[in-house]
Amino acid sequence: MTADLFWRHVRDLPAFRALLRAVEAGFYADLPLARPVLDLGCGDGHFAATTFGEPLEAGFDPWWGPLQEARDRGAYRVLAQAEGGRMPYPDGYFGTVISNSVLEHIPDLPPVLAETARVLRPGGRFYFCVPGPNFLPFLSIGRGLDRLGLRSLGERYRRLFNRISRHHHCDGPEVWERRLTAAGLRLVRWWPYFTRRALVALEWGHYFGLPALVSKKLTGRWVLWPSHANLWLTERLLRPLYRESLARAGEAEGAYLFFVAERAASEV
Repeated sequence: MTADLFWRHVRDLPAFRALLRAVEAGFYADLPLARPVLDLGCGDGHFAATTFGEPLEAGFDPWWGPLQEARDRGAYRVLAQAEGGRMPYPDGYFGTVISNSVLEHIPDLPPVLAETARVLRPGGRFYFCVPGPNFLPFLSIGRGLDRLGLRSLGERYRRLFNRISRHHHCDGPEVWERRLTAAGLRLVRWWPYFTRRALVALEWGHYFGLPALVSKKLTGRWVLWPSHANLWLTERLLRPLYRESLARAGEAEGAYLFFVAERAASEV
């Protein structure tokens, strides 16, 4: 499954986002996906459509525009516009809930995690990934400013990049375990991923990816010409980082964290 995941993402997305999403998609090759599956914060549906072999049962997102794209991709059998703290689904309905790089953008997490536990059946799995405590320290411009003795400026840069990324949380596993436990979910395992070098590529990709943003605004597509000929340099530069990040997933130096949680057997 993982052999072509990088290409399947990079042909459609800005390079920095494609690198991260391809690594995350690779993890699902080894994870059981009990049906039905709910995608919490499904966005435009690209991740689900590219990662899974068939449509997921349900996806929801608070934003109408991305949901229209998700509908056109056919990545879900049912879509809903809803907030994470008020999911329009019955108790104990889903065997799996996934949430790919979503929870870090939500200021008030307890209602969302409580709703996740409610819609999961006992023993159901919750898979999610978020930036971890290494995310900000790994940023290359911040580290460069620190080395020059401009530590306060480095801190300002890290705060700015966090705002650009719309992050409200870059917490460690102990913080997430407390949140999950309070919601009636049990942390089964977790692992760090995305190497320091990969995060530097993601950081600089935000700046070099501005033409892709213009293309998206004007044409609705991030990549106008998705061919190997057009993207050969992107592949040459980033594919090694993709392989490196997959191979080193689980080591202590990851910028992101992937979690496997489970709905407790007792009633929430």
